[in-house]
Amino acid sequence: MPERQALIIGASRGLGLVLATELVQRGWQVIATTRQNADGLQAIAETSPGHLKIESLEMTSTEELTALRERLTGHQLDLLFVNAAIDRGNLPIDKVPTDMFTEVMITNALSPLRALEALRGLVTPGGTVAVMSSEQGSISLNTEDGYELYKASKAALNQLMRSYATRHANDGHTKLLIDPGHNQTQLGGPNAPLTPKESIPAVVDVLEAQAGAPGLQFLDRHANPVPW
Repeated sequence: MPERQALIIGASRGLGLVLATELVQRGWQVIATTRQNADGLQAIAETSPGHLKIESLEMTSTEELTALRERLTGHQLDLLFVNAAIDRGNLPIDKVPTDMFTEVMITNALSPLRALEALRGLVTPGGTVAVMSSEQGSISLNTEDGYELYKASKAALNQLMRSYATRHANDGHTKLLIDPGHNQTQLGGPNAPLTPKESIPAVVDVLEAQAGAPGLQFLDRHANPVPW
């Protein structure tokens, strides 16, 4: 069988870096994007020659997305995974400056969908299009104070992904929103209950098990549905 091929958008650190590592270890051919620091990805490339290709991308730039799409002409992806998000602190929404609101919404909601639209043509029939979401984006589970802007951006991401899935309902792609749990990353903080090395293998299990499933699903790392 030919090697499965994945493109991970946002893989320089944290969940994305561990995701790239896990896929390579499972025999996938991985293309991983980074904005600046690629030291972690370079280490994977050196220990797994020929299994990891590093591409530069600023996801919020439509020009860079177009250029990446052109560079990847001819690739056939079994998985397109967008993993990118920022957090600008725990402010009540009335204290959030307009430029901060715009930055978070562009990065966490608008840009992932722009990336999917720019790159979906590389995904094979029966392939998977996935985005890293969060339980924080669940409206029905929003019963605790805090992180209002981040929660809103993930809820917007989920809604836009629902629109994407409706618009492309007949393209033959599996579509997933993934909640990896609360992890010890730069975004999740040092006191989170999980580490990426604990959660990401389970996430990849879900990605592999759901390949070929129809429609859009919002799942946690155990393949349980997350309420919208």
